[in-house]
Amino acid sequence: MADTMRAVEITRPGGPEVLAPCTRPVPAPGPGELLVRVAAAGVNRPDCLQRAGKYPPPPGASDLPGLEVAGTVAALGQGVQGWSVGDPVCALVAGGGYAEYCAAPAPQCLPVPAGLSMEEAAGVPETFFTVWTNVFDRGRLSPGEVFLVHGGTSGIGTTAIQLAKAFGARVFATAGGPDKARACEELGADRGIDYRAEDFVAVVKEATGGRGADVVLDMVGGDYLPRNLDAMAPDGRHVSIAFLRGGTATLNMYPVMMKRLTLTGSTLRPRPVAEKGAIAAALKEKVWPLLEAGAVRPRLFATFPLDRAAEAHALMESSTHIGKIVLTCRG
Repeated sequence: MADTMRAVEITRPGGPEVLAPCTRPVPAPGPGELLVRVAAAGVNRPDCLQRAGKYPPPPGASDLPGLEVAGTVAALGQGVQGWSVGDPVCALVAGGGYAEYCAAPAPQCLPVPAGLSMEEAAGVPETFFTVWTNVFDRGRLSPGEVFLVHGGTSGIGTTAIQLAKAFGARVFATAGGPDKARACEELGADRGIDYRAEDFVAVVKEATGGRGADVVLDMVGGDYLPRNLDAMAPDGRHVSIAFLRGGTATLNMYPVMMKRLTLTGSTLRPRPVAEKGAIAAALKEKVWPLLEAGAVRPRLFATFPLDRAAEAHALMESSTHIGKIVLTCRG
């Protein structure tokens, strides 16, 4: 193993152009960590926010962007058991993914599901951890319930559609344009909703006989929040995970009270390793069999070499993609 590695760093807050290739020391795995030789790394919205100076890494995390990787185990930190050098692995990390090597807490590491490429596996951790903890833990989505997800063609959206459908929910997904709405249906949504031409509140209410959605996964925020409440069923659960249209809204609390709604949300990156490890264990038990059976699969839209991370970010921010964008670190 070399002492240095290729990586991509944020040279200053700004647009995609501030991402630049660099050379960094190979990190040493600490106690309870694996060192991953990265084959591929996922690109996510929080990476773009970090690059823009709006989402700093938590204390102790690498300053390099990148929240999910796939590759092989290169070294084991003190106390790590159950892994061997050379094992295929994918991992959720708090930073450092845009590099040839990345240290990852062992509880946040999972075996690469059989049948998935490294590029596909790199698109799994951030979205699957996020969807599982928010839709199924916080949102308590149950078989037979109605699920509404916004941003249906994003990495989170494509994952949420597939998992909700696999676990027996009736799924509605919003997306921008008829082609994207149909893509949601191809992934398993019962109804893709083109938010540019349709009112998602009216569509959901009409399709459910006026009852509405039991669980809403919202990454839009802003003026969508009061509309979401209108679209929800009695005892519904609203889960916020991002605010593309702003984190401030004026809400009428009357429907919250009358329909006994629960409003919740979460962020994943700052949570303790033990909590992320519990999510990983649930995924391994309940979702990994679906991935290995091909019932659920990460949807890859584009891959870029590591040194073209700026292009990957520009594509992410264009919102023209359907599914995951991944950087490749082979060679």
